[in-house]
Amino acid sequence: MNLSLAAAAVLLGAKVTAAVVTGSSAIYSDAAESVVHFLAVCFAVWALRLAHKPADETHHFGHDKVSFLSAGFEGAMISAAALLIFYEAVRQMIFGVRIENLGFGVAVTAAAAGVNLVLGLSLVALGKRSGSPLLRANGMHVLTDVWSSVAVLVALGLYKSTGWVWWDPIAAMLAALNILRVGYKLIRESLGGLLDESDPAMEKRIRDLLDIEVAKRGLSYHNLRHRHSGRTHWIEFHLVFDDNLTVGEAHDSATEIEASVAELLHPHGRVISHLEPKSAEHHEERWEER
Repeated sequence: MNLSLAAAAVLLGAKVTAAVVTGSSAIYSDAAESVVHFLAVCFAVWALRLAHKPADETHHFGHDKVSFLSAGFEGAMISAAALLIFYEAVRQMIFGVRIENLGFGVAVTAAAAGVNLVLGLSLVALGKRSGSPLLRANGMHVLTDVWSSVAVLVALGLYKSTGWVWWDPIAAMLAALNILRVGYKLIRESLGGLLDESDPAMEKRIRDLLDIEVAKRGLSYHNLRHRHSGRTHWIEFHLVFDDNLTVGEAHDSATEIEASVAELLHPHGRVISHLEPKSAEHHEERWEER
């Protein structure tokens, strides 16, 4: 993330310079997206540090849900940049397009695209491996910068080969629409995380493991709940034991099952089970209803 912040600052300066020198609306759109990206990365760096703070007296479940807030912020900033880019492209189409120093603009844009491509793919891959929506969102944001740069290069190439200046604002509009799509996706995923939206794929893995573990011990389970708070998986379920089993024996079996589920989600699994006698299996308390 520190590397991402440094790259965002350097590329922002380069793109703003290229936009001023060339007067290209496509390059301007790329620079505008970079302004927003720099602000979003500043927020993400702060959020990443906060997300890794341990639980304390005022935040019993830790701070990692701020990752979803950061992803939503990036999505909102991306969407704002897309609207700004679209507005500038329309303005240029109305009042005219004037492009100068094309070679300098192409060189800066191509270099920025190469740097962002490597950085963006790295962040997305790291975000997926670590289960961090914050890193993944930042990587997706960086990759939108790549698409913007590619659109600029295509537009400037078409302008150079045809002499038709309107390729420039048209490319800016297309880039804006793609950026808006990514922004919406990030906002949607952020809201899902903040509202504890279920993860069917992960829940299936947990259920498959629980089915094996309870079958080995002649038990059953129900009321499985799973949520992901950004970095940590929280799982709870009810285990049903024979009425004649002692509390100690039931506790030992439950601990083994909990350890097995926690291992599946290592190192960020938090598992809680509730012990029930078979005679009370279908007598859930009102506050436990979904």
